[in-house]
Amino acid sequence: MLIIPLDEIESVLDTEVRPALAAHQGNVTIVDYTGNVLRIRLTGKCSGCPSALLTTEDIIAVKIKEQLPQIKDVILVSGVSDDLIAQARALMHHRQPAG
Repeated sequence: MLIIPLDEIESVLDTEVRPALAAHQGNVTIVDYTGNVLRIRLTGKCSGCPSALLTTEDIIAVKIKEQLPQIKDVILVSGVSDDLIAQARALMHHRQPAG
């Protein structure tokens, strides 16, 4: 199994995917790449969009697989990231009034 360096995947995202997402004030980040399966998260206005799954299947996965056929699947990871949850907790603790 040939493992593709992340910088090659990022390069394809930069040239083939991100410009289209940027037109909608969105972006994409790599969550994980293991076993020739790429897991991504949509960010910005694309995060939580009702068309996010279609965008992943019809645009992102097609472009990635065209340029990097070793990648067998592109999976959209949805939900709130651990970093965002940690930030929210920190804000909640910071803003609680002293008792």
